[in-house]
Amino acid sequence: MRNLQEFRAGKAASYPDQAVYAAYASAEFGLGFDDIDGGTGLAFRVASPTKTAYFGAGRCSWYPQNNATAATLASDKYFASRILEDAGITTLGGNYYFLSTRHRALRPAGHERDDAFDYFRQLNRSAFLKPLTGSRGDFAQAITDEASLGRYLDTVAPHYDAVLMQPLVSGSEYRIFLLDGEVVYSVRKFPPSLEGDGRHSVRDLLFAHNAALKSRGLSAIDSATLPHAELDIILPTGERWEIPGRMNLSAGGRMEFASPNATALTMAQKAVRALGLRAAAVDLFADLGGNPKSAAVIEVNSNPSIRLLEELQRVDLILKIWRHAFSAVGLLVERI
Repeated sequence: MRNLQEFRAGKAASYPDQAVYAAYASAEFGLGFDDIDGGTGLAFRVASPTKTAYFGAGRCSWYPQNNATAATLASDKYFASRILEDAGITTLGGNYYFLSTRHRALRPAGHERDDAFDYFRQLNRSAFLKPLTGSRGDFAQAITDEASLGRYLDTVAPHYDAVLMQPLVSGSEYRIFLLDGEVVYSVRKFPPSLEGDGRHSVRDLLFAHNAALKSRGLSAIDSATLPHAELDIILPTGERWEIPGRMNLSAGGRMEFASPNATALTMAQKAVRALGLRAAAVDLFADLGGNPKSAAVIEVNSNPSIRLLEELQRVDLILKIWRHAFSAVGLLVERI
């Protein structure tokens, strides 16, 4: 097995992650890999001696095991939640709200901007919001006052059509990746943090953190939603200050291999089965409110990134996932 980091530094240096892993797995499995988009890696061909299949990275659906209906339903966080609840699976619930009046005549009442404020009050002015079809933690944020809610909706409106509002809960957050119901790996998620240097305030460090987020096409963190008294603290060198809210790896979060309680693992398996997904990652809270047997699904991701596996040097799991994908489209003849 060749070193993945060395492979990435070679021909695939400019490819998106999924194209890197597909090219690496193709070489390991004796399959042909060809970029068909001038070196971008956004569209590529993989071939066995008897069959050819096409794949995409970027905004494409990465996992050919999943049919279009299942993947599309999962990408809408509200619809996915309704399906899971109908199947008897506990979710965080919530409701969705549109950010403009476009197509208002074509949609049901109760989902406009004013309705968002009404629901926010029902949640005792404490909620977690994110784009209805967003990813990578973009604009995922806790809101605890109406002024911040209004500012949030104004900020998100140019980028997304609608947001999902859910109650704030406390618990340990996990991501569970499954293939055909089998748990491939499970990780606990931790929030991003700022590291002190003994010279700069939390506010200054957050400014630099936000600049890095923007450079990756992600939304900045609104400092007004953070504890004001702590923003001017100068952290000693090496001390860390956790940024509450989003946990995504792409937004600076951290993940470690860990398993939640048995209830959570079973819930994840039921969730992917209910949505009809063969490859997916389930984000959920375990130990809700300190109850070691409780769990609730946050969302189900039909297009999950597996960059974490490269960072944790689990190339074997990357190959397992791609072996499953190649087998699903007939490039490898195996029972899956």
